Amino acid sequence: MKRPDPSKKKAAVSRKKARKPTGKKTSDKPVSASPPIGSERFFERDESWMLFNRRVLEEADDTTNPLLERVKYLAITASNLDEFIEIRVASLLQRIEDAYDDPRKPLQDGISPQQSLDRLAPILHKFVDAQYACWNQRLTPALREEGIRLLSWKELDDRAREHALRFYESEVDPLLTPVTVDPSHPFPRVLNKALCIALLLRSKRKGNSKGPPALGVVTVPRTLPRLVPLPSRQGKSDFIMLHKLIEAQGPRMFRGYDVLARAPFRVTRNSNLYLQEEESRSVFESVRAELYNRRKGDAVRMEIEKSASEEIVERLRTNFELEPVQVFKTKGPVNLLRLMHLYESVARPDLKFVPFQGRRYQLSPKTANLFDEVRKKDILLHHPFDSYSTVEEFVQCAVEDPAVVSMEQTLYRTSQASPLYTALTEAAQTKEVTVVVELLARFDEASNIRWAREMEDAGVGVYHGILGLKTHCKLALMVRRDSDGVIRRYAHLGTGNYNSVTARFYTDISLLTARPEVTSAVQRVFRYLTAKAEEEDYTPLLVAPLTLAPRLLMLIDREAEHARQGRPARIVAKMNALLDRATIEALYAASKAGVPIDLIVRGMCALRPGVRGLSDNIRVRSIVGRFLEHSRIFSFENGGQYEVYCGSADWMPRNLFERCEVVFPVDAPDLSLRLRKEILGSYLKDNIKARVLQPDGRYIRARHKAPPFIAQEYLMTLAAEGNVESAKPRTAASSPPESPSQ
Repeated sequence: MKRPDPSKKKAAVSRKKARKPTGKKTSDKPVSASPPIGSERFFERDESWMLFNRRVLEEADDTTNPLLERVKYLAITASNLDEFIEIRVASLLQRIEDAYDDPRKPLQDGISPQQSLDRLAPILHKFVDAQYACWNQRLTPALREEGIRLLSWKELDDRAREHALRFYESEVDPLLTPVTVDPSHPFPRVLNKALCIALLLRSKRKGNSKGPPALGVVTVPRTLPRLVPLPSRQGKSDFIMLHKLIEAQGPRMFRGYDVLARAPFRVTRNSNLYLQEEESRSVFESVRAELYNRRKGDAVRMEIEKSASEEIVERLRTNFELEPVQVFKTKGPVNLLRLMHLYESVARPDLKFVPFQGRRYQLSPKTANLFDEVRKKDILLHHPFDSYSTVEEFVQCAVEDPAVVSMEQTLYRTSQASPLYTALTEAAQTKEVTVVVELLARFDEASNIRWAREMEDAGVGVYHGILGLKTHCKLALMVRRDSDGVIRRYAHLGTGNYNSVTARFYTDISLLTARPEVTSAVQRVFRYLTAKAEEEDYTPLLVAPLTLAPRLLMLIDREAEHARQGRPARIVAKMNALLDRATIEALYAASKAGVPIDLIVRGMCALRPGVRGLSDNIRVRSIVGRFLEHSRIFSFENGGQYEVYCGSADWMPRNLFERCEVVFPVDAPDLSLRLRKEILGSYLKDNIKARVLQPDGRYIRARHKAPPFIAQEYLMTLAAEGNVESAKPRTAASSPPESPSQ
């Protein structure tokens, strides 16, 4: 990508403010022929992320997945790419344009922002080509074989056209505002990721037919379904995309003109938020103002159908001030994310995964409620294999129990119909309720503002954490006067958001505990969030940005010392991303000391495994399957005295230093064993959905030296056997081994 002209006056987000940068299933073929560049010791983060999205795209190409699930995977890659463009690529462009530093000055990876963009451009275009090859060459023919068709206007028979026109006239036309661009009608403001249609128009009036054609623009209404169902035969499902229906009615929208050409397009804008923290206005108002700016941030990318006339492309590109490389010509429907509507609209269970319900936790005999159960023992839940309803019941139990006198909880991302919201607002009528809401949870800011306002109106004490730090920890604390008259604390600590919707397809860990040393530390964390009351020690919790980073380095260094002394040493860690340089250097040192290290990293990984003399003892794998791997689990053998932790933090600088995160120990021997054997052991044994990172940056499928094994399917099978009480730790013979099958 070319360097933007700094002299151009653009509508950048908060420009005047002082801103801060903030395959085939059985194939061993590399996911990408272009592994990420970087120094000899580290991979470049953005190119590593693109390889992750390529692994998701592989699932769309995998014929062992149900057909509509493959469509869903393709839609997910489009959603992932949208966020990458509007955040990461936008950030690089902004650094260049606003001269945060010399655009030619190397970054931490040894390349400059301009070089990074230049490297990313062909990777992005190649990836988009792969997306549409998947759609056109594999998914579309397979869907048609199953009687599922997305038809063009020309393909509709008379009955389908009549139906579509009735829908257009009654539902669509009243919402359209076509604009012809001329001196009295400036180019309309195109919102971020809004699908639009551009038309070249020639006036039919005498005397006006000479000169260049006019440009017409119409925005496709967001409130209407993206797919319009059509009359079809029994067992068949025909649709026309909404924009194709609107596009066909161009002459009706622009009467008095001949339509010379038309093309759908979509613009992605810079969606970073830049808050000026020094201003005196509230965080509420700052976020609300920046959300408005986000909708009109600088254009970063334009998608337009490949069949579009060059005149339309050039007019739009010039209007949005984009370089040619920022224009993506799609060989199919613009915005593949809309294919998610196809998955939702087609009632074909035979083309989807078999529905799965996590097992429900069963109370022990003679136990009255969850509080009595948790007082006796810690409870470990592995979602979605263990139902998230247990966490909701824990909160609801606190609401209904008059012995509970106060409740505190963090909220990062929530669902629109969350029972937790109802529970917290209901509890505020009779108890002291405190909620720490993270307003800056990316793309959930608006809903979080709304929720915070409503909870305040209901009597909930709402706080927004510490200025400059995102509140990313997942904590709930209940204070209860038990039947023996003693005041006790009960806590939930998790790796995932309090969101009952995503809990059905994200893998996460929950711990319910009444151990005083843990619950008192949780209370100290809440005081840190509401009063910024820092303490030197939050033991046994590891809290970012205060104690987590140094403690993590200590734990890694301790394993290295155990190895040097000939004692048992091993590290097995599962996370979403690994980017922190200091942590990676500590892992390199531990590898040199002889510590076997197995890392399960879903997405970005800057560490180079298997490099002679540097990381010989480190193996890295990524699991992409039916559920999004979101849990963070860290196991240290510690000379035979295992220490196992779970938490909200990845090993990234933002998690270690720019967020409030909590990592908690799981000390109960049976629960620790479950984490190591049943969960981590399963992921290390997976030889179907796992891809193994090579020293040169390529990911290849895990080789089949053992019977086929898919971790998530194994865990679903265990869940089907019964409730948590029946899922006791397996013996070595029946559970997956801790060592990877390489």
